Amino acid sequence: MKQVMPSGPVYLDYAATSPVDEQVAAQMMACLTATGTFANPASRSHVYGWQAEEKVEAARGQLAELLCCDPREIVWTSGATESNNLALKGVFESLAYKGHLITSAIEHKAILDPAIWLEKQGVQVTRLQPNDQGLITAEQVQQAIRPDTKLVSLMWINNETGIINPLPEIVDVCRASSVLLHTDAAQAVGKVVTDLSELDVDLLSLSGHKFYGPKGVGALFVRRSVQSDIAIQMHGGGQERGLRSGTLPTHQLVGIGAAAQLCDRELTQKPLAVASLRDRLWQGLVDLPGVRRNGVAKHVGPNHLNLCFAGIEGETLLLSLRDIAVSSGSACASASMSPSYVLKAMGLSDAEAHSSIRLSLGCYTTAADIDRAIAHIRDVVTKLHSLNNGSV
Repeated sequence: MKQVMPSGPVYLDYAATSPVDEQVAAQMMACLTATGTFANPASRSHVYGWQAEEKVEAARGQLAELLCCDPREIVWTSGATESNNLALKGVFESLAYKGHLITSAIEHKAILDPAIWLEKQGVQVTRLQPNDQGLITAEQVQQAIRPDTKLVSLMWINNETGIINPLPEIVDVCRASSVLLHTDAAQAVGKVVTDLSELDVDLLSLSGHKFYGPKGVGALFVRRSVQSDIAIQMHGGGQERGLRSGTLPTHQLVGIGAAAQLCDRELTQKPLAVASLRDRLWQGLVDLPGVRRNGVAKHVGPNHLNLCFAGIEGETLLLSLRDIAVSSGSACASASMSPSYVLKAMGLSDAEAHSSIRLSLGCYTTAADIDRAIAHIRDVVTKLHSLNNGSV
């Protein structure tokens, strides 16, 4: 995965998206033109269609290898947002919108908004609040489960803070109560080991562009034992064993498969290297006045560093950090001027949430990038504090 990023600001917004790996892009290009594998994978009456279908199924196998699951348990989608909708709406439509859903107040909007929609259909929804470390505990889930609870949906790694929920413990709670468990794993796949032969979740959502694959493609893992419990949301040609109709984009699926294969090869080493650079970034900033980390380090994934710069207005900080590309939270909520609902749920005030930024690293981040980012952030923060104190 060696690749040189372009000159310009240091890119530290990998939680929003990652660049497509060059090896992945090359394989995708071979499926676009008349000299490549361009045909419709559903066209089984000629060799071109067979070749495309072969590529699609090879990609399914590559992703299944990364997830340690049966390829027949992978349903292709346009990304985690569609996967989340298929999981939540699919479960409760099959139940005539009766029953109880447990989720949390710090999920991605692709969970929170479908939950609101389900409430309007008659589903009862409980939204768990995180503790001050940003965690949803298994004990909270246990206490929230009711006789009519049908589904628990909790993200594996939070997209803003990088906090890792104790999913294996939550699995045990759900299994003991015969409740289905779905997890939004968009920030986890390719960054932590995802062994679905050991982690007994029923449904798992992911997006290719979070682990160096293309945008616009993802998957929903649906364990074989629950596939009949999911109501179809996309009707049409009956692709994906009827669970998700639509012409399959061969080039995108080849891309997500190739990216999964690269991650699988490097998963034991690359996340450790990224985490080391993340820690180097934190150590270079930890002594700045008013700076603190949102979330406890031992519970955070390898890519995330969410920092509060107390006393500095967040928008001013972001506009001043011209030499690095970062965000204040989820890219999907970047147009909103409201403070992060995730940080607010963790107990931060409006001012503290507004003063926080998310720095997220990836496999192309270098030590030189980190050193440049440290110097720039220190310079900007020092100047802003001086302005606030009236000393400049």
